[in-house]
Amino acid sequence: MDELSDKLKRLRALASARGLDAILLQRVDSFAWATAGAAGYVNTARTDAEAVLVITAEGQYLFTNNIEAVRLEKEENLLPQGWQFRSNPWFESPGAVAKFTQGMKLGADGFFPGAVDLSSEIARLRAELTPEEDQRFRSLGRLCAQAMDAAIRSVRPGQSEYEIAALLESETVRLGVQVTVNLIATDERVFRFRHPLPTARKLERYAMLVLCGRRQGLIGSVTRLVHFGRVPDEIRRKAEAAAEVDAVMIAATRPGRELREILQCGIEAYARKGFADEWRLHHQGGPAGYEPREYLATPDSTEKVAVGQVFAWNPSISGVKSEDTILVGKDSNKILTAIPGWPTISVKVDGHVWERPAILEIL
Repeated sequence: MDELSDKLKRLRALASARGLDAILLQRVDSFAWATAGAAGYVNTARTDAEAVLVITAEGQYLFTNNIEAVRLEKEENLLPQGWQFRSNPWFESPGAVAKFTQGMKLGADGFFPGAVDLSSEIARLRAELTPEEDQRFRSLGRLCAQAMDAAIRSVRPGQSEYEIAALLESETVRLGVQVTVNLIATDERVFRFRHPLPTARKLERYAMLVLCGRRQGLIGSVTRLVHFGRVPDEIRRKAEAAAEVDAVMIAATRPGRELREILQCGIEAYARKGFADEWRLHHQGGPAGYEPREYLATPDSTEKVAVGQVFAWNPSISGVKSEDTILVGKDSNKILTAIPGWPTISVKVDGHVWERPAILEIL
C-alpha cells in the first residue's frame, strides 16, 4: 500500500499544482501504474483500458462495465486498494465518467473532452519508479533474458522470420510475460530497417531478434543477434562500435545527469568510432516503465536521472544494435536483461569494464 499511497499523493500534488479538481487515467499503461500492475486491457491493440480511474482530493474511483468489474475485483484485487467501483451494464451508454466529472476542472493522461492533457507529466510520473517496481523490474528483466536466450538458440537457417517471431513469442509467454514488441530481421533486412516487422523471408546466415516484454504493467527491452558462420569483419567492427556507444551511455546514466548530457556522450562515442551520423537514424532510448520508453532522450532533454529509474538505451549502426534494460542504483548500474553465458564485448569506461552483448556466432 506504500506504493499506491505514494502514487495517489503524486497525482494529487500534480492536480493541485495545475489547479485541477481531479485527474482521469484511461490508458492501459497509466491504469497499470496506478494500480501497482493490474491488467486493464482485453484487446492488446488498444491504447485505452477497459476501465477509467478518477482521482480526486478525497477519493479514488474506478469506472467500468459489468463484464470487467468481476475480473478487476476478483483477480486484480482492486477493492482492497481502496478503489470505489462504479459499474454499468455493458449494453448501456458509457456516460458515467462524464456525468461524475461534470463541473470539475479535470486533467487526463491523454485526450478527454474538456480535460487538460497531462500525458507528458504523467509519463514522467510513471518513470519515477518505487522500490516495489524496481523489484518487479528485476524479475521481469531475468524473464525477458531467459526468453530471448531460449528463442535465439533455437533459431536455424531456413526458418522464416514469422517462425522466429513465433519462437520468441512462445518462449516469452511461457514465462508469463506478454510480448508487446516482437521485431525480427534476417540477413540484408538487418541492415535496411531499424524496426523490422517479421516477414516470410527465410534466414540464411544473420538474424536480429528484438523483444519488449510486459509483466504487471512494466516493460523490459532486449535485443540480440545471431550469425551462422564466421561473423564478417565489417559487421564485427560495427558491433564493437555499438557496444562502446552503449557502454558509454550506460556509464553516463547516473543520478543527477541530464538526459541530453548522456545523449551527447553517446553522440561523441559514435564519432570516435567512425559512425558520426548513425545516431540520427534512430532514437537512442530513454527511461523505461509502463512503456518501452516513457519518453525519449533528445538533444534538448533536461530531465535528470534519479536513483531507482530504469533505462533502455539502444544504440544502432546499420546492421547491428546493442540493447539491454538497466536499473540505476545508488552506487552503480545493474543490467537487468543480461544473459548468463552470452558472448560479450568488454568496454572500459572511466576505469569500469562493461560487458556488452556480442553477436552469437554459431560455427
